[in-house]
Amino acid sequence: MDSIQSQVDELIAQMTPAEKAGQLTQYFYFRLPSTEAEPALGLDVEEQPHTVENALGGAAAGSLLFVTDPAEINRLQRLAIDGNRLGIPALFGFDVIHGLRTIFPVPIAMAASWDPETIERGQAVAAREARAVGIHWTFAPMVDIARDPRWGRIVEGAGEDPYLGAAVAVAQVRGFQGSDPGAPERVIAGPKHLAGYGAAVGGRDYDEANISDSELWNVYLPPFQAAVDAGAGNIMTAYMDLNGIPATGNRWLFTDVLRDLWGFEGFVVSDANAVRNLLTHGYAADLTDAGARALSAGVDMEMAISDPAYAHLPEALESGAVSEDILDARVRRVLEAKLKLGLFDQPYVE
Repeated sequence: MDSIQSQVDELIAQMTPAEKAGQLTQYFYFRLPSTEAEPALGLDVEEQPHTVENALGGAAAGSLLFVTDPAEINRLQRLAIDGNRLGIPALFGFDVIHGLRTIFPVPIAMAASWDPETIERGQAVAAREARAVGIHWTFAPMVDIARDPRWGRIVEGAGEDPYLGAAVAVAQVRGFQGSDPGAPERVIAGPKHLAGYGAAVGGRDYDEANISDSELWNVYLPPFQAAVDAGAGNIMTAYMDLNGIPATGNRWLFTDVLRDLWGFEGFVVSDANAVRNLLTHGYAADLTDAGARALSAGVDMEMAISDPAYAHLPEALESGAVSEDILDARVRRVLEAKLKLGLFDQPYVE
């Protein structure tokens, strides 16, 4: 661990603010056989890969998601390493939820077994297959408690009971990570979505969640705490307002509770475009403000479809909206994850 800390210190001392912002930025990466615009995302599918590759090769991105072909992962990894004067590799993530090549029951069905040992074994197989193609990190398990059958994402969780939800969360984290997520057949687990995402008003996805203190502490938070106690290396933020404050900008949630109370030592990633969506919530004035608010709240990495808010962090640093100490602390967690995975020594997949 001391060796990792010294390597991180050395890297951070050499990095520019723009390079630090790049390490905190994760892009969607689509390569689809279509040239039509994707209306739901506002993307031009033909141009998007080129834009992301430029960011990756220009040290403006430190992570990608949705790539599962090992040859393509190696090609992109080489872009990242060759395009970064410090040789920092990229981190590749994917939604490995119920198997990758070998398909397992969906999470709600796994939970219905009431058999944590079997669930752990299943996710260990998923981790092995994911790491074999070059994936380092899964956006799972989803540990949101959900009690409204109208919410469409119930299939991804363990249902309505916090005791079962916590047990299943622990089993999945252990299955994905084992005792060391840096081992050849393991991946970083990323429990999601902190917190209260499954309590959306009316079961409408992304809608606000209004949760009493009693329900928050006794129903919605226990599976997350159990996942943290099991050693989860990552936590993902939620999209929606939690009791009037957007979860992705909630310092109480990600600093006071997650880090100070629970002792979480991994890194936090936003859900897709959730940092940019602080503008939609009316919580930020512009992208620079959105990035500063999320970073200050404790969000280490922004998952962005395009035009990330964290690309504006150098501006926020210059204006004093964020401090260099906070920026460095966020970069430190991402670099630590890459070093623990062994990516600096073995960045490519066979």
